[in-house]
Amino acid sequence: MFSTSSLLIEPMDGPNDSVVSEFVLIGLSNSWEMDLFLFWFFSVFYMGIILGNLFIVFTVIIDSHLYTPMYFLLANLSLLDLGLSSTTVPKMISDLFTDCNIISFPKCMIQIFFIHVMGGVEMVLLIAMAYDRYTAICKPLHYLTIMSPKTCVSFVVAAWIVGIIHAVSQFVFVINLPFCGPNEVDSFYCDFPRVMKLACVDTYKLEFVIIANRDLSKAFVTLSAHITVVILFFMPCMFLYVWPFPTSSLDKYLFIVDFAITPVLNPAIYTLRNKDMRVAMRRLGKRIVHPTRI
Repeated sequence: MFSTSSLLIEPMDGPNDSVVSEFVLIGLSNSWEMDLFLFWFFSVFYMGIILGNLFIVFTVIIDSHLYTPMYFLLANLSLLDLGLSSTTVPKMISDLFTDCNIISFPKCMIQIFFIHVMGGVEMVLLIAMAYDRYTAICKPLHYLTIMSPKTCVSFVVAAWIVGIIHAVSQFVFVINLPFCGPNEVDSFYCDFPRVMKLACVDTYKLEFVIIANRDLSKAFVTLSAHITVVILFFMPCMFLYVWPFPTSSLDKYLFIVDFAITPVLNPAIYTLRNKDMRVAMRRLGKRIVHPTRI
């Protein structure tokens, strides 16, 4: 591992007058054998995330039988899962392979911003999907009227607006914090609680900003019909953001669920157990194998 005492502390001109130009990500393990195992584990999972979620998007676009509100939202969820995992997993895989757990200050801030944009959008999209299922079950005669194409697009646009506002509302606090060392982040990625812990000022009051921001979002999801995905996505968030300055390192392992496990399980949860999707996959397979017969 790299020593942090000499290579990462230097003067830096910026909006927060930080003297820390880079952070060291402690990662998940100090063992070479475990790093090798994690490298292959996350490489396989990330490949599954890419292939599984892109396959869902491709199937929904190609098959006209899936031009329904539920599958429109599902395709957007798949893109978000791919985007959310891509904010952290490639960097983690690279760090495990090279043993160079360094991230520059600007890249750390960018990673924080996009994690919270994607996370905020996915929160709202899960609410929209829950509302879609509620409408289909409780108001089937009015389903297509209520969940019109305009409504579905509005849900997605609103999700992105909320996600950006959610990220900016927290990002403005951390970007202006002074960082003068130490510079070791006890995680495999940059996020508000761990990075704020390194600031050279008292961040106790900002702790409540983070808690309030997350709790407002979580309150709307408690009745979601997608209980499996909600649990997988929100439990790590609850653990980290209800206790923004934890004393243990358990939360960084829990967030593996959000960045690697949930994105690869979503295709199975929403497709392999779904009859329409299985039929669409068979139709797509026939098109690929026998294109002239379709």
